Amino acid sequence: MHVAVLAGPAVEWLNVRGDGTYVDCTVGAAGHAERIAEQLAGFSSSQGRLIALDRDPAAVAVAEKRLSRFSFATVQQANYGELDTVLARLGIARVDGVLIDAGISSMQLDEDARGFSFQRDGPLDMRMDTTQTTTASTLLASVDERELVRVLKEYGDVRPARRIAKAILERLARGALATTGDLAEAVREALPFVHGVPSETRSVFQAIRIAVNEELRWLERGLKSAVELLAPMARLVIISFHSGEDRIVKNVLRRASRKQTEFHLDGRTRRIWPPRLRLLTPKPILPDAEEVRQNPRAHSAKLRAAERLADDGGQA
Repeated sequence: MHVAVLAGPAVEWLNVRGDGTYVDCTVGAAGHAERIAEQLAGFSSSQGRLIALDRDPAAVAVAEKRLSRFSFATVQQANYGELDTVLARLGIARVDGVLIDAGISSMQLDEDARGFSFQRDGPLDMRMDTTQTTTASTLLASVDERELVRVLKEYGDVRPARRIAKAILERLARGALATTGDLAEAVREALPFVHGVPSETRSVFQAIRIAVNEELRWLERGLKSAVELLAPMARLVIISFHSGEDRIVKNVLRRASRKQTEFHLDGRTRRIWPPRLRLLTPKPILPDAEEVRQNPRAHSAKLRAAERLADDGGQA
């Protein structure tokens, strides 16, 4: 069963208003979105609107059903990296809140045929958007050892990356890398001195999944779009699950909260951009022990929030 991570704090930080327009960029099974919708519906004169996006067609189908009782909710299959395009198509220029829950959903992990989990034997797929062509299988068939080492280190913080990359590609060369079980076995073969399932297995699957879906690139693009689309005093709330995601979130929020200066090639000032955001969470919000006990997926979650300043960099 899918349980939304940090659902209470996420919606609280959004500061939902009855006349606001809110975007859940990663609707999944609609755990966060339903809470937002219920708050909007609770206002006596609500004129609010909820836009729910997901790149996964299966998630869109689940969210449409769960949110069908809210007439003001719109669910669309879309990559949140294209948030600006999606909202322009809907005729929305500014929004009052954006929520991004980065990473994978329990729904995807629990389905064998999606190939996300090393605990379930399935095809080497790992696509969040099942209409895209690149799968884990085709990605691994197209990379050399150097590139695979980079993927494992950058996206999974895998330390014995070279040993594991070599074992994966050796299995591929002998035609023994067709399933998630084969990939997990490659990690075991690379680390024969480890008893049981090596802890690196989870990180290897994470790294390959991120590469297949280009998650970090889309996260950065989506965050930058969200900053520009926020109305004054609107909120941006992001939940991340690993160091690569959190690093991008911190960097985008930090840059947007500082004055930016562009220069001509001759060194003369071209334009000074005022700060766009006020950081609301100097340190990330973490799940409490009870949430982690009930939902182990939450253990690595970090929530960060920021508020849009007026266009001149001041308070609205």
